[in-house]
Amino acid sequence: MTVTVRQMFEANREALQLRWIAGEAGGSRDIAPSRAAPADLLGYLNLIHPSRMHVFGQAETAYYLHLDESRRRAILDDVVSGNPPAVIVSEGIEPDPGLVSRCRAANLPLLSSGLPGARIIDTLRSWLGKATGDSTSMHGVFMDVLGLGVLISGESGLGKSELALELISRGHGLIADDVVDFKRIAHNAVEGSCPPLLRNMLEVRGLGLLDIRTIFGETSIRRKMRLKLIVHLVRRSTMENEYERLPLEALTQDILGLAVRKVVIPVAAGRNMAVLTEAAVRSTVLSLRGIDTTREFVERQHQMIEQGGQP
Repeated sequence: MTVTVRQMFEANREALQLRWIAGEAGGSRDIAPSRAAPADLLGYLNLIHPSRMHVFGQAETAYYLHLDESRRRAILDDVVSGNPPAVIVSEGIEPDPGLVSRCRAANLPLLSSGLPGARIIDTLRSWLGKATGDSTSMHGVFMDVLGLGVLISGESGLGKSELALELISRGHGLIADDVVDFKRIAHNAVEGSCPPLLRNMLEVRGLGLLDIRTIFGETSIRRKMRLKLIVHLVRRSTMENEYERLPLEALTQDILGLAVRKVVIPVAAGRNMAVLTEAAVRSTVLSLRGIDTTREFVERQHQMIEQGGQP
C-alpha cells in the first residue's frame, strides 16, 4: 500500500506538532515503496540506511555541529543523494541553513517538531504499521468477549447475530456485524473494525436492524480490537463429518498471514451458545498463558499407561 509523506504529515500534524519547512513539492514521495517493516522506514540519522526517513535529534545535531565545514557538506550530500522520503528535525531545533537549502533544491520534504525524537519515531512507526498493513474484509460478527477480540463465523442461518445479541446482553461488546474490516498492523497482530456504514448496527432475524449503542449504551460498543480467536459455528452433521471431536492440536485459520486460534462449535437445540463461547474464550486465555488442557490430559494418560499398563 502506498503511503506518501503528505498523508503522514496530515495524519500526524496535530499529534506531533509537525510543520513544513522546505521541500513541500516532494510531498508525494512514497514512504513505503516495499514491504519493509515500520522499524526500517524511520529512525535517527543513519547513513547506512540512506533511503529511510531521517530524524535529527539533539545528539545528531551536536555531532553535526562538531564537524568541520567540509565534513558537514559531505553529510548533507549523503543525506540528499540517499533520496529519503523526508527529514524531520525534532525538539524544536533550528535546522541548519545548509540542510534547508539542500532540501529546497531537491524537493526533499523537511519537517520540524517540538517533540522529542524518540516520541516522533515511536508514533510514526506505529502509524506506519497500520497505514501500510495488508487488509481484508470477512463475513461474521466481531466481538469483545472478556477482553479478547472474537470473530463469530459460520454459515448463514446458524444464529451468529442472535449469539452476539446474547453476549451483548451479558456485558460484552460489539465491534462489527455482517462485514468486518481486518488490517495487519504488526508482524503478530491483526486488528478488526467496523465499516462506517454499519457502525453500532446488529441485524437480527425478525427484529431487523438494531442500534446497539442506543439500546444497550455506550459500553456495549467497541471501535476496534485485535483478533485473537475465531468461533466457527457449524451444524452437527458438519461437525461429525469434517472435524475431530477432541483434536490433539489446536485449530488455526490464516488471516492476512497470521495463524489465529480457531474453535468449532456445533449448533443444536438447547445448547447455550453464549456460555460455550465464553468458555472457549477462557480456554484461549489459558492457552495464551501456556496452559494446554488437552495436551496435559494426553501426557497424564501416557504416564498412567507407562506406570500400570492401563490408562
